[in-house]
Amino acid sequence: MSDDERDIEFRRFVAERSPALLRLAYLLATDRSSAEDLVQTALVRTYLRWHRISSDPERYVRRVLVTVAADERRRSHHRRELPRADLPDHPGPDDPYSRLDTKERLRAALAALPPRQRAAVVLRHWVGLEPAEVADLLGCSSGTVRSQTARGLEKLREAYAAQSDPATEQQGSGAP
Repeated sequence: MSDDERDIEFRRFVAERSPALLRLAYLLATDRSSAEDLVQTALVRTYLRWHRISSDPERYVRRVLVTVAADERRRSHHRRELPRADLPDHPGPDDPYSRLDTKERLRAALAALPPRQRAAVVLRHWVGLEPAEVADLLGCSSGTVRSQTARGLEKLREAYAAQSDPATEQQGSGAP
């Protein structure tokens, strides 16, 4: 295959799979800007090795995304304060925007997970990969994936519940 044919094939892959890769990156990074950077970095790294990827390029890019996300979390510039938009009131059950609020609470709870647990939960329950596939992407055993997923789901439930409990929110904010 010529270089031009490889470039065309890569462009086609990017055009078809970028939306799904961006959604995965968003769940790993928890904000759109960082997710876009993750996808960009992953696609650059993939392009440099495109001629060696013989099958399942999406699997390869997922692995790169997980690795890049973990690397980014380790860098010092990610240890700064994270922006947070606290809403002054909470919607009622009949509020048409309550579904959006639920999604935001879930995203915030997901962002609170350690990177490996977040990756395990996202890859297992959002992407729908089997434990062996996730283990291959994360470079660990299937048992580790199962334990990271179980711990991650438990922390996710706790963080989500804490966000929906006004008494917990007041305690966490230093209010009496």
